[in-house]
Amino acid sequence: MAETKNIMIVGVGGQGTLLTSRILGGIILTAGYDVKLSEVHGMAQRGGSVVTFVRYGEEVAEPIVEEGQADVLIAFERLEALRYAHFLKPDGALVVNDQRIDPITVVTGAADYPENIIAQLEKTYKVYSVDAAAEALKLGNSRVFNNVVLGVAARHMDFSKEDWLEVIANTVPPKTVDINQKAFLAGFEQ
Repeated sequence: MAETKNIMIVGVGGQGTLLTSRILGGIILTAGYDVKLSEVHGMAQRGGSVVTFVRYGEEVAEPIVEEGQADVLIAFERLEALRYAHFLKPDGALVVNDQRIDPITVVTGAADYPENIIAQLEKTYKVYSVDAAAEALKLGNSRVFNNVVLGVAARHMDFSKEDWLEVIANTVPPKTVDINQKAFLAGFEQ
């Protein structure tokens, strides 16, 4: 792989974006690439935006992904997908968890939550939508929805299923390995 690959993970504080970026960093290092991560937190502890840039390749100079350069955008919430979609390359993959979390401006009535976000995004981008919360609930643990989303996104990256499962096992807390691997596979095998 000669060119640098760019991945973004966007979500709301508390959705597991940081754990997901650690898993992603782990798989990239396992494959032998240089990797740079940069995390931007906007009031993460209060449900604000969290953005993680992940760049990897033979040699990566800087961690920031420029607008129009992301190969894959992983969005844990619909509005966050809409907010950051312009970072995608024209042929990039937009993986969206079909979940609504109202930002404070909507909660207070200062703004309206946009309707039909996924349909709107599909007009411009290659969108892969998943109801990860429903999939995670089927497994009996709603907190592993982020690995369902990661499983869908992993289909658009060049790493083997076995490598993903190994990195998940080495990254998540030991007593949650099985459920996190099952969540990943629920997304990967969709």
